[in-house]
Amino acid sequence: MDLLNNKNLKKQTKKSANFTILSNDSTDGHGGYGAGTMNLDNVTPLFIDVNEQEAFVDMGALHARSQVEKRVKFVSDETEVPTDGMKPYWLVWVTIGTKKQKPYYSGITGCYMTVNKSAKRGYKSLPEHVNHMDKSLKGKILVDHMDKESRKVLADYLKGHNEEMWNHSDAELHEGLSK
Repeated sequence: MDLLNNKNLKKQTKKSANFTILSNDSTDGHGGYGAGTMNLDNVTPLFIDVNEQEAFVDMGALHARSQVEKRVKFVSDETEVPTDGMKPYWLVWVTIGTKKQKPYYSGITGCYMTVNKSAKRGYKSLPEHVNHMDKSLKGKILVDHMDKESRKVLADYLKGHNEEMWNHSDAELHEGLSK
């Protein structure tokens, strides 16, 4: 984040479900300090609550600070999370790209996780989350491992957010979410 840019210092008064989190490129192509860093301008974390069959954006997930993740200690073994009260989620990394000067959903990857708020325990594979965010940024579509109902919720959310972007997206995304 460019701390010298006054636009970044303004507080956002209205909650937004837009697919952008940072403004401006702090390197501006100069190749000095900050060059080679990931630009997260076009990636958005989207949660799918498997039990409730609903999708919602929580920008805190970029730093593992989403409402789903707060006050939960994550373990790498799913069997360590008590099943009574456990909720399954998909954290989907959605990347927006541009082709023919039109925005489209260029990268979509899903990561499985479980959370038991009452036990303050959850399961997620941190390397999987990081690698899938990277793959999303690189324009990959990885949704085959998601359950059919969650893929439908994701497709409906993406269409509802912006049908033009959905229509302009690659057939690989449409096919992957319609299986």
